[in-house]
Amino acid sequence: MSKQNGSLQRRLAALWLLAVLLLAAHNAWLWLGQRASPDTDILALLPSSRNDAVLQQAFSHMVDSAQQKVVVLVGDRDWEQATRAADAYLATLRPQAALLAPMAGDTAQLQEQWLGVFGNSRSLLLTDDQRRQLAAGSAEQWSQQALAGMYGAFGGPRLGAWQDDPFGLFSGWVQERARETPVRPRDGRLFVERDGKSYALLLLELKAPAFSLQAQRQVVPLLAQAKQAALAQVPSAEVVTGGVVLHAAAAGEQASGEMATIGAGSLAGILLLMWLTFRSLKPILYIAASIAVGCLGALSASMLLFGHVHLLTLVFGASLIGIAQDYGIYFLCARLGTPAEVSSPRLFRQLLPGLALMLLAAAIGYLGMAATPFPGLQQMAVFSALGLVFAWITVACWFPQLVGPDSLRATGAAQAFGRGIDGWPDFLGGHAWHLMLPAAAAVIGLSAAGIARLQASDDIRALQKTPQALLDDQIRIGKLLDMAAPVQFYLVRADSAEAVLQKEEQLKQKLQPLVDQHVISGVQAVSNWAPSQRLQQDNLQLLQRALLQERDGRPDALALVARAIDESPDWARAMRQRMLDKAQPLAPDAFLASPAGEASRHLWLGKSGDGYASIVALRGLADYRALDRLAALAGDVPGVQWVDKVGEISAVLKYYRQYMGWALLAAYAAIFALLSLRYRRRAWRALAPPLAASFITLGLFGWLGQPLQLFHVLAGLLVLGLGVDYGIFLLEPARRERRYAWLTVGLSALSALLSFGLLALSGSPPLHAFGLTMLCGMLLVWLLAPCFTHPGNAADKDPA
Repeated sequence: MSKQNGSLQRRLAALWLLAVLLLAAHNAWLWLGQRASPDTDILALLPSSRNDAVLQQAFSHMVDSAQQKVVVLVGDRDWEQATRAADAYLATLRPQAALLAPMAGDTAQLQEQWLGVFGNSRSLLLTDDQRRQLAAGSAEQWSQQALAGMYGAFGGPRLGAWQDDPFGLFSGWVQERARETPVRPRDGRLFVERDGKSYALLLLELKAPAFSLQAQRQVVPLLAQAKQAALAQVPSAEVVTGGVVLHAAAAGEQASGEMATIGAGSLAGILLLMWLTFRSLKPILYIAASIAVGCLGALSASMLLFGHVHLLTLVFGASLIGIAQDYGIYFLCARLGTPAEVSSPRLFRQLLPGLALMLLAAAIGYLGMAATPFPGLQQMAVFSALGLVFAWITVACWFPQLVGPDSLRATGAAQAFGRGIDGWPDFLGGHAWHLMLPAAAAVIGLSAAGIARLQASDDIRALQKTPQALLDDQIRIGKLLDMAAPVQFYLVRADSAEAVLQKEEQLKQKLQPLVDQHVISGVQAVSNWAPSQRLQQDNLQLLQRALLQERDGRPDALALVARAIDESPDWARAMRQRMLDKAQPLAPDAFLASPAGEASRHLWLGKSGDGYASIVALRGLADYRALDRLAALAGDVPGVQWVDKVGEISAVLKYYRQYMGWALLAAYAAIFALLSLRYRRRAWRALAPPLAASFITLGLFGWLGQPLQLFHVLAGLLVLGLGVDYGIFLLEPARRERRYAWLTVGLSALSALLSFGLLALSGSPPLHAFGLTMLCGMLLVWLLAPCFTHPGNAADKDPA
């Protein structure tokens, strides 16, 4: 039987070697072909509106519209100086047009493009003020306005010939549309002015994906070089740059550095611990092999499951190194404490129940993260859980074959550490337990008081950390260009495109008081440019009644103009027909297909789901206390939905923080049931250390003013999943082997503290919160575990 078992284990070891070689080949294929290039899009980590595809499409429209753009403002108090600096900036970019190219064409063509799309519909386009004036004004007043425009006195700016727009209605409509943005054409450029400075606006299009690491490494230095060229040409110039690619590059650079630091630091620390414990290269190679296989397997499996891996997943996965080695350390230390006559395969069979419980407990901790709707957390959880599985299988298949009874020897320092457990206090017995009661009561009281002070924070903005220089530039650009926020808007839905436009118009009427009160500066909507067919026909009828038809036997406005300039009635009839010929209905699709509609295309979703949808965006929203008022307006127009992506995600974070709190309690109950099957009445001893450690950690956060977040709760799951391992380590062996079990706990705890201690230094707030919780929790578990797991009499009676 023993020979059969040995033969089976050798075959399993050989099969696993083949599987590892396939994993290595797959990883080489991924990296050499750049197929495993990490994703840096932070939005990919956030939950999507899976139950509302149109809402998710709307949010994607708003975000994607800016994703491939880079906005640059080059300003100076002297416009000529600003243009010189802008020319120097563009000259630097010109050789790299295949990577980054200007979007705006010759602004001299702008008027012609506008006339092309709106010219044949100009008689249907009226502002709200014009509608009121037409309804109240007389034919005499309008004829005087037409004559003033003809002779240039008080006529104002005009598009096209006087005959095409005798009353200046179309020119007035265009001027109101132009007020949606402070950007104006000047000297063949786009121009904006503020605070005494004139800025040349450069709109650049990124040809490569904004979240490509390779593109980021090319674009960021190129933009920096262009900025230096502009400042070299005009030292007094101001250059302000904004774009998704800059934020993605900053996040990617930070994450790449952290991944290298955490991974290399963890691995170096673990290998040093192995050397200090065994003073031999073989154990180091064994542990390194289990960690390497775990990482290779996690990456391959994650790529197959998700199709990509986010860079933050790799940063988080770097901490896997501090956990994956637990199984190998457990086996190696158990080998030290086992007589030589017990073979390694037989030892592994004895350790198998404990090893299986350890893996299952850790998997429960990680898979609790996968229960959230956050794709990023799901990927991190699956990556880490699969990494542990691959490392566990490596230990199971290879270590019994590689580690012989006489191949290990502990150093004096390791033996001294193992003996340290003999003097550890026993909370549940021993001669000094009554002396520790006051200290324990004080700790419990202080922790409870700290928890009472604990505040929760679910604001998604608290989980973002953007470099201040980038943030300042983005705010500056938003103010200069009066840009709409991409995360707060209205989603308008209806059965037809016409109904969508009508609902937009109703919503804009509701929003007008907020514009008048300067709560917002305006709205962006397709109906601003292509009104509903109903409104266009109403405008035409109003125009005919007010300007083109006799009223009460009195001549119309054009007839009065004809008399004033000594023209015949035929001239007036021709002018009326000319205006009516410019009353062809304007459809939203025609507007959006034109160059004039390019800036509004992201607002039109068109055919979506069972109907049509569009977006109404808000400009100048600075006071977020007004969000409730804006949300309330959505209920006044059927089919209109207020979308606040920041508030939505924050609400999801709150829900899942509470949900995962209950899931954490359920995980304690599930693991207790599993442990009871083996340890019976002693099962609670393995759970007490992580439970007490979590309680004290929460109290500490309360006293330190650290707000409670979802990521603290998720870390609590992992404190349970890993912390229970220490109880298992100390409950499994007989009394004489506890010194080696304590050595196992020490090595495992130091490795975990090293990994998560480095994670706590992360510049990413979620990873920092996770790592800090793990650092405090695992340190406390390490210190508390022996206090609850002294063998006592119960250990001698209960089966091992």
